[in-house]
Amino acid sequence: MDWKNLPRSGGGVQPSGGGLPGGGLAVGGGIGGLLLALLAMFFGVDPSVVLGGGESPPAQTQSPAGQAGETEEYEFLDRILGSTNEVWGGIFQQAGRTYTKPVLVPFRGAVRSACGQATSAVGPFYCPLDNKIYLDTSFFAQMDRQLGGGGDFAYSYVIAHEVGHHVQNELGIADQVTRAQQGARTQAEANAYGVRLELQADCFAGVWGHRVSSLANLTPEDVREAVNTAAAIGDDALQQQSRGYVVPDSFTHGSSQQRVNWFMTGFRTGDPNRCDTFSQPYNQL
Repeated sequence: MDWKNLPRSGGGVQPSGGGLPGGGLAVGGGIGGLLLALLAMFFGVDPSVVLGGGESPPAQTQSPAGQAGETEEYEFLDRILGSTNEVWGGIFQQAGRTYTKPVLVPFRGAVRSACGQATSAVGPFYCPLDNKIYLDTSFFAQMDRQLGGGGDFAYSYVIAHEVGHHVQNELGIADQVTRAQQGARTQAEANAYGVRLELQADCFAGVWGHRVSSLANLTPEDVREAVNTAAAIGDDALQQQSRGYVVPDSFTHGSSQQRVNWFMTGFRTGDPNRCDTFSQPYNQL
């Protein structure tokens, strides 16, 4: 993936200026809802899923293409965010709407958001109250070590998924899902709405990937990185790894196959209209 071909965000990456002591939980749909330390917290195991290798995350060394003192890691985040801004800004403009660009906040250890304080254990998350995406930059290394997969496009998929939640917030989809969950008769029904929301964010990430594929010179191996990551964070894969059995009614993000299918739907078509995860029967997602 030639991510240095992608446009800059123009100041959209705003480091938090350091972590905060203590714990706390953030609010917002993230790709890592059951990942890393939270997986151990809920299921009492080490969250390791082996799906093959991956590239190392961008090194934290000064980038010759960036500004003075800027790390390559920072430039990577900036260019991925910048490309999502360009893609979704264009899509919204074609629909006669204005796209509000989100802010990406990289941090280490802990951070305070408008949705509350969070530690790195939460994983990447989007806070709809301040339109910011929060990402502990050690998460990419954790993807390599604990999920057994990585690579530039896999890391990009993580960011694009969180941007997908911002798009849902912009369109009012997230609020509709929240209201539907509040009116749900059972926890399984409420979970099902959350699964639809997460799968749509996966599809939106695929739409972004399709639209930057030529500029970023994406290869089949790049796509395989993202697919491996989507499969690794499926609820069934995580539950099987941790519990030894699967409980579909407890799914909150979707199965491995569902996550892969919806990401690839967006990636193959580049059409956000194909990302309607709410109009078909739940058992056919």
